[in-house]
Amino acid sequence: MARSALLNVMVNAALKAGRGLIRDFGEVENLQVSRKGPADFVSVADRRAEKVVMDELMKARPTYSLLMEEGGEVKGTDGMHRWIIDPIDGTTNFLHAIPIFAVAIALERNGEIVGSVIYNPVMDELFTAEKGNGAWLNNRRLRVASRKHMADALLVTGINSQGRNVDALQLRQLAHITPAVSGIRRSGSISIDLAWLAAGRFDGVWEAGLAPWDVAPGLLMVREAGGFVTDYAGGNDAVSKGEVVAANEHLQPALLKAIQTVQ
Repeated sequence: MARSALLNVMVNAALKAGRGLIRDFGEVENLQVSRKGPADFVSVADRRAEKVVMDELMKARPTYSLLMEEGGEVKGTDGMHRWIIDPIDGTTNFLHAIPIFAVAIALERNGEIVGSVIYNPVMDELFTAEKGNGAWLNNRRLRVASRKHMADALLVTGINSQGRNVDALQLRQLAHITPAVSGIRRSGSISIDLAWLAAGRFDGVWEAGLAPWDVAPGLLMVREAGGFVTDYAGGNDAVSKGEVVAANEHLQPALLKAIQTVQ
């Protein structure tokens, strides 16, 4: 597969951060047995990975803006482009030595996501997408699964269950949707959820209460794999609203209707 110069910059940044996270992940596994626990260590690993990504991206395109989970927003002089970065999407998994997490990077141009990289360093799975050039896992072209019926679908969602209104709503949606589908999963990383949807491993994803860096990388991945992504109202504001309803052309309308049924 041929990658643009910008996508290569994103890939190199994710791979470099991933190498550091592999080392840190080994330390987290060891820290599981300590009384103090790994929480402080993980926050350091998070910031360190973000700095690696930021440094690599800014070295290549110093005028671009950045929006980062840890570092906030850095305004550039370009005015058209913005990097959106989540250095560890799946921090709680990382904290508990569960190998489902990713370095996630999106490139936004004039408000539209045009490039995406999602890299799970433990599994060595590199998901990439560019607008108009498809979605890829390593060097394999991706396509969403073709299932047509909710009864056959394996869905994935995310619930924190910490008293937020959106979590209570999610639980009501879960109770409504579960009997209608083949199964429900909860991976702990929305970027991986969307990448795995693009790869045909999941058939649908829904979740709310998200941040732009949670949504942006996976959104393009799904669309370039032939899937559909909307917000909970069925619109195109998934990134700004922090809401995702994603599936193939057959299942997405049914999943959206099921979600909208529950208030």
